[in-house]
This record gives sequence, structure tokens and C-alpha cells, in this order.
Amino acid sequence: MSLPNSVLNMSDLDLSGKRVLMRLDLNVPMKDGVVSDSTRIDASLPAVREAIGKGAKVILMSHLGRPHEGCYDLEYSLAPVAKKLTERLGSEVPLVTNWLNNGNQHPKEPVVLYENVRFNRGEKTNDKQLAQKMAELCDVFVMNAFGAAHRAHASTHGVAQYAPIACAGPLLRSEIEVLSKAVQNPKRPVVAIIGGAKVFTKLQVLRQLSAKVDTLIVGGGIANTFLAATRHPVGDSLFEEKLMDDAIRIDQMIYDRGGELPLPTDVVVSEELGAVANAQEKAVSDVGNNDRILDIGSITAAHYMDHIHRAGTVIWSGPVGVFEYDQFGTGTKALANAIAESKAFSLAGGGDTIAAINKYGVADRISYISTGGGAFLEFVEGKSLPGVSILEHRTKQSQLMH
Repeated sequence: MSLPNSVLNMSDLDLSGKRVLMRLDLNVPMKDGVVSDSTRIDASLPAVREAIGKGAKVILMSHLGRPHEGCYDLEYSLAPVAKKLTERLGSEVPLVTNWLNNGNQHPKEPVVLYENVRFNRGEKTNDKQLAQKMAELCDVFVMNAFGAAHRAHASTHGVAQYAPIACAGPLLRSEIEVLSKAVQNPKRPVVAIIGGAKVFTKLQVLRQLSAKVDTLIVGGGIANTFLAATRHPVGDSLFEEKLMDDAIRIDQMIYDRGGELPLPTDVVVSEELGAVANAQEKAVSDVGNNDRILDIGSITAAHYMDHIHRAGTVIWSGPVGVFEYDQFGTGTKALANAIAESKAFSLAGGGDTIAAINKYGVADRISYISTGGGAFLEFVEGKSLPGVSILEHRTKQSQLMH
């Protein structure tokens, strides 16, 4: 998927005096009611500043977390995000709570933030009436939330269908242009690192990557499922028994192409998980019944680093261990540093991946950090993203009318 020039570009539009409704991905990590990582906010700001500079009244909207739809929940309020936006922009960004019936009102401030779109019933089902109400709030709708572009929701898809003008923001454009180049024309060899807890959420991307990459490195619970499928002991570790046959098929697919799917030969285990849990390095064959595999071992890390150093392109989504606890973060840290030191074009995406990149201080040495998690993986799979395809559809419609 690439973003054709025929899709309207926000930067080409006259926004003076216009109400610009901008869908951003401000779904950021929180700790004790404060934004703990502002990567997605910072990536969204150039578009906001550009629209203000063009004389627009800018209305921002986003989701945050997974609240029960249709119900206000203070835990998922965007109030901390409004505070962070105020800091970054240097002027007050008010949070507007009951915004759906604002109709033709012009915001008084240059920028306002509307409360969590998922507090509205019908957001996730792309309800037509909700989407039309959103569309009435603006003269121009800007889709600039790559991280939510894989969702056909009212605030990402429906509103673009009914808004007077619907266009792509600069972040959405740059994400798709960079990802297209990396996925469609990669410099070889290509190494993909796919970590995380569950195979079923990443099964399709693993299948797709097995047909495209030269080395597929799996980590976390995904690696445990592959280990169990190849009859290695995994003790009390998280793995998915029902998907072991799928793991075998993916392994065979990449092997038949002459690629590699190296599995851990040593791991870091513990009988508990927590800040004071005792970590122990063991050969995979020595994993006991009560052991939980929580990281890769040093020999495995060195082997994976070897692949990274030889790579032309590295795609990274997900940690290889429970890196939030330092004793189970050695593997993820080693791979993060190897990617940073590599001469390969490196592409990283996903919330946990960004958190690891920031924890280990390698952000400035990763070629491109995508703001998307699910969208990043679905793009790599080659899927059409609803938040982008609706912009293409609207552009074709307007061309036919003219």
C-alpha cells in the first residue's frame, strides 16, 4: 500500500479561517495520571503547528486506552494529554468534554482537544450518525493518526466519509511513504524481530513475514510457543498450545525459502515475576516444570545480534523478554543496542517497542520509529488500512464530480 498523490494532502490546502478536525493518535502510556512517554504526542505536533500557522481553528481528537464504550471513565480521560499539549505548544489547550453537539461553533482558542472518542457509543462500530455528527464539527477533516488507521471506527473512517473535505496529514503520509519503501523494496538480508506475549495476535504477520524476510526472530510468549512446538521444555511459561501446528508450518515456510527462524538455545527463567524475582540463565533443555521463561539467554542474544549486524534491513516489533524488570531485560537491551549500532535501515513500531527504545536510549540511532502498533504490523502484512482507503475513495469521488 502506498499513499498516492491523488489523496488530498493537508499541506496543499488553504486552511485560513477553517475549522480543522484532526484525528491524532494520542494513545500514550500513563503512570499515576501523568503521560510517561510523549513520543506519539511529539510526532503529531508538526501537523498541529502547521495548521495553526495557516490560520485554522484546530480541533484535536483521539482515543486513549480501552474504556467501556459510551461511558465516561476518569482513568481514560485525555486531561493529562491536554496538559502535555499545553506544555509542548506553549499555549493553553483546553479539554472539551461534551463536544458532540457543538455543531457549527468555532472554537475560541487556536487549539482545543476533544475528550476520548471512545466515550461515545458507536465509535468502534463506525456508527453512521456518530460519524455525521463528527463531520458537522469541521470544514476540513485531517487523518493524521497512522497508529489508528487500521481501525474502521467513526473517528478514523466514518467522519472522513461525511466531512466536507477529507485529507491526509503529514505524519500519516511520511509513515506510509517510509514503510512502503522498507517493505516493498528492502535492502537484503531482511531480519524481522517479532516479540510479545501471544501468537494469535501476530499469527498473520508471522505468516506474511515468513514469505518475505531472510531471518525471522521471535521473542516472548511467541518464542515459547515455537519452542513447545519443536518439543523443547517450556515449564510453566506462557505459550499457546492450540497454535503449535501453525508455528511448525511457519517454520517450514521460511525454511523452504532458504530463510532462518532461529530459536533460543538458552533462556532466563524464574519461578515468579516481579521486581525482586530471582533470574537464572539455563540451557533450553534444562528448563524445569516450575520455570517461567522470561527472557533470552546470553548465547542466544549473541547469535541474534550476529544476524542483526549482517542485515540490510531490520524490522522490529515487540520485546524478546519482560524488559520492564531489569533482570529480564538483558536480551531486549542487547538487541536494541545491536540494531542501533547496525548499518542496516532499521524500522521499529509498537508501544512496547517504543518503550524499550526509550528505556535503552537508542531512539536517535533507529532509522525510523513508527507511531503505529497494530497498524504497523498490518501494513507490513500488506493489508489495506481503512483510515487510508477512505481518503483514496473520497479523492476519487471528488475527481469524478469535477
